[in-house]
Amino acid sequence: MRTAEMTVFIVDDDEPSRESVVSLVFPMKLPTRSFASAEEFLEAVGPNDYGCLVTDLRLDGMSGIDLQAALADRGISIPVIMLTGFADVKLAVHAMQQGAVALLEKPAGGIELWDAIRSALDQEELRYQADASRRDFRRRMSSLTEKERQVLDLVVDGFPNKTVARRLDVSLRTVESRRKAVFDKLGARSEFSPVRMYIDVLRD
Repeated sequence: MRTAEMTVFIVDDDEPSRESVVSLVFPMKLPTRSFASAEEFLEAVGPNDYGCLVTDLRLDGMSGIDLQAALADRGISIPVIMLTGFADVKLAVHAMQQGAVALLEKPAGGIELWDAIRSALDQEELRYQADASRRDFRRRMSSLTEKERQVLDLVVDGFPNKTVARRLDVSLRTVESRRKAVFDKLGARSEFSPVRMYIDVLRD
């Protein structure tokens, strides 16, 4: 698992609780960043941050549930682990419905919290790899000429080479040449690869 870009973010208005999570994460050799409020955390985090969030469910000011919603509104998909000192089934269910990786009672056992963090980071690694693939594909797309992009757009729409040639008013050989250039630049492994990548990355 890639860890260099991963950070464990901790949000808790109780300083000893924050420090206990920091101490737990220390042997993982992962960086940590601690915040005393959800508002403080939201000012510091962005869509390009990777890792996981360990937050108290009940906070002074914005709650952990509200923080989950705020992250979703901002398009930040970081996995969330909720901690709570109060048994509240309704809030727990809501937190899990909103995508929390785990909800643990405070004080969370070391192994239990450790496992939740590792699970969250495994999940985050998948997002990291998907984002990296999208960035690479967009970079490759930017290398296409306007004429190559025209061919790709029509191929994605399902048109065969002969139809593409008629629509662009060029020879079939020209279409085949441009199509090959597109596949080479995009690093396509099969005829369907550029179509699948195009749809997944640019039309999601």
